[in-house]
Amino acid sequence: MADKREFEAKFWKSIRSDMTVMVSVSGIDSRPMTAQFDGDRKTIYFFTASDTELAGKLTRARKATLVYASKKHDLFATVHGTLRIDSDRGTIDRLWNRFVAAWFEKGKDDPKLRLLRFEPADAQIWLDASSLVAGVKMFLGLGDPKQDYKDSVAKMPL
Repeated sequence: MADKREFEAKFWKSIRSDMTVMVSVSGIDSRPMTAQFDGDRKTIYFFTASDTELAGKLTRARKATLVYASKKHDLFATVHGTLRIDSDRGTIDRLWNRFVAAWFEKGKDDPKLRLLRFEPADAQIWLDASSLVAGVKMFLGLGDPKQDYKDSVAKMPL
């Protein structure tokens, strides 16, 4: 599967389904976050509190890295982009749900509420190359596993 559009489509379908990612900015270790999506846009949002280390470091937009592994472990991705605080009330209203509400006692008006906006720039996406066919080929000594795997990874702009 060498078509980068197929890699990208699989990535977006998977991350929209699983939603759990690891996010980091320089100087802060990666931390698990729940991704939120506003329609079909490629922007990824995260709710957090102002007293978290991540929100505290975002006094301005910063380069960030998002790392994703699907629950089935059939797709992995590292995505680079920009992370910033987004104070748009309309976006907060659209993304608000009962799972987010459980973290904020005063609801959408909680003074600690912060919405983070991740704008992806580029990604490297890996698809699991360990299939039954790949296993049989390796067992029989057929083919080159490195050559077979090259079609399972793609670098691309998002």
